[in-house]
Amino acid sequence: MEQRGLHVIETNKTFFNKISNTISKLLVPTKLGFNNMMITIRRNSLIKAYENYILAQQQALEEDKKDLAGKKYEDAYSLYLEVIDKNIMDSLYKKVKSGMANDFEKEALAKYYFVVSLKEQSYLEYKYRKQEYLLRIDYETACNIKKESTLKTYKEFYISKIDSLYKGLLKNYSVELTDSIRKDATLEKTYDKIFQALETYISEFLPIKISLNEENKKYQEDYDKYQEVSIGKLNEQEIILKKMTLLETSRKFFTHSLPLGATESCYLVLIDLASRELAKETNKQKQENIYKVLINVIENYDKNLLSGKVYWDIPEEKDEFRKLWDEYNKIITIEDEEEQFKQKKNLFIKQDLKRIYKNSRGNKKIIELYKNYLVEAGVMKQYKNHCKTISGQLRSAKK
Repeated sequence: MEQRGLHVIETNKTFFNKISNTISKLLVPTKLGFNNMMITIRRNSLIKAYENYILAQQQALEEDKKDLAGKKYEDAYSLYLEVIDKNIMDSLYKKVKSGMANDFEKEALAKYYFVVSLKEQSYLEYKYRKQEYLLRIDYETACNIKKESTLKTYKEFYISKIDSLYKGLLKNYSVELTDSIRKDATLEKTYDKIFQALETYISEFLPIKISLNEENKKYQEDYDKYQEVSIGKLNEQEIILKKMTLLETSRKFFTHSLPLGATESCYLVLIDLASRELAKETNKQKQENIYKVLINVIENYDKNLLSGKVYWDIPEEKDEFRKLWDEYNKIITIEDEEEQFKQKKNLFIKQDLKRIYKNSRGNKKIIELYKNYLVEAGVMKQYKNHCKTISGQLRSAKK
């Protein structure tokens, strides 16, 4: 199942819409084309095996019978992917080799070779991305299933498998973040992959999940919130807020796959991004707008992550946060919104300044901005330098 096929790592909506339509033409010269027929047969077998597997898990059957149903389901899944994989690869490769492929088909094959190269770098990422791609290709065709109950079962299988793949993918990225040997540039790519994976899941798969049953409609608010921060062309601050929303939502779907440590690292990346934007800006009004973004991210970080953190590496940090949290809970009772934001800003800027000092990392300009703000706000005092250099000679003291 994993030795041949067209594998694409990018999650571009336009690309997948185009590739679905193109592959339909390639695989189905007629409505009763052989390739389409084989894929349909394998898909029907998969749906039946999935139904039996779910039924076996719900019933009080012996473990060996449950295992047997699970094995049949996995075998049907493998055969389903193989037939899609084989036909895509054969069709595209032959067209490119014969010089009959258009630019889009050449690009699709190039993406295949790019993802194949991931096999040597990260086999798990290659494996998850390959399965995701093959599933997404046939999803458009599978949605034409006329029998509603069969279509519903297929969608349930589809989302179940996508959930599993994305949990594995994010867990793999989380492990990459813990590799101390990796360079900053490589880690930055991993952070980008995490945010891209979260966005693809929420934008493309969450709507399908919501449509499956009434229970999943509880996620509609999360999807709507993502939509609100994703409309139009976004500037740097809006991109930061969008990523913050992705992290906030991820705590509901990927709590174990994107564990606390990895999520905390992602939040700190966003805080650093916002503070760097602040350091680059010289206009006071624009700086104030960036401050609002920064405070929003830090507050989200404290509320959604640190407030529920059970294990702390350094006990003193836990005590510090408890004091901060008590102060924060007093601040949010202030009715005047302008005064409440001012108090939050004072609290969170002090918190981030302490973090920068502890990590011994930080832009000097950011530290200077933070200090100047705190002095202006009356939270920090500035002492004049009274040191003097006195001329003279040094001599050793006699006992």
